[in-house]
Amino acid sequence: MLSIYELRELVKLLEQTDVESFEVKKEDARLFIKRRLGGEGTVIQSTVAPAKLAIVPPVSAAPAIPTPKPAAIVEAPAPVESTPQPAKQMEDTENLHKITSPMVGTFYAAPAVDAAPYVSVHDRVEQSTIVCIVEAMKLFNEIEAEVKGEIVQILVENGQLVDQGQPLFLVRRA
Repeated sequence: MLSIYELRELVKLLEQTDVESFEVKKEDARLFIKRRLGGEGTVIQSTVAPAKLAIVPPVSAAPAIPTPKPAAIVEAPAPVESTPQPAKQMEDTENLHKITSPMVGTFYAAPAVDAAPYVSVHDRVEQSTIVCIVEAMKLFNEIEAEVKGEIVQILVENGQLVDQGQPLFLVRRA
């Protein structure tokens, strides 16, 4: 796909712009580059995927329109007051498992618009229970609970974009 030299030049070019991520797909290969905010480094992920994926035309190296800095778009979270937690509440949080998104995509709580959600708060789940779908590039990926327990909280809304590693559910282990 790209030589090491071309890859290094591409990373250098991206670091000089406000672009946070870059993806190229060609036949059965995929290259994904994502910059971490705050200058902490660059993550490069390369995977081989089925040939069914659409081929994305190459992106011009010269930015056509300057984009606003991400700091101007992202809203700062509201300040959280720090209060000491009781010991029982601390124990409860230690027994919680986070089900996270394995990829960047769109979160869907149900298999169809008019269908009931896969799970709701207080539902019991097994390791193989499907809890949601994450759609990435027209591929619908079923996400399993991975643990046996009870759904305590749903952390995202239906139709919301999610990042790789973003927590979707909290499950109290049985």
